[in-house]
Amino acid sequence: MIAAVTRASSRVPVVATGIGVAAAAVVLRVGDPAAGGFPRCPFHAATGLYCPGCGSQRGLHALLTGDIPAAFGYNAFMVLALPFLFYVYVSWAARSFDGPALPTMHPPVWFLKVLPPLVMAFWVTRNLPFGHALAP
Repeated sequence: MIAAVTRASSRVPVVATGIGVAAAAVVLRVGDPAAGGFPRCPFHAATGLYCPGCGSQRGLHALLTGDIPAAFGYNAFMVLALPFLFYVYVSWAARSFDGPALPTMHPPVWFLKVLPPLVMAFWVTRNLPFGHALAP
């Protein structure tokens, strides 16, 4: 009995995350962040500079409407990260629902060391005059 309750309670975050992501996808599919009405980036509002996440809402809207080139134009980093985030979620859901185990992704140590400087370089470059192609 306790094992069943524990198993069911471990599924709640998975289901809640899935519902939240699905709801956000519907909102972003129906609404257009470029037309307004969506939260603005507080960093951009305060500084006028683009953060690494700037353009993600518009990029997700573009992906959900099938415009992959526009999504890359808004935030290429976000588009490249989505397949990995999706895999992590599906793997988590499979474990929570006693489904077939997916291979665990363990990024190599060098990747974990390179990722923060890459994000910082992306952040800085998209705000420089020659990095305008990376700006949303």
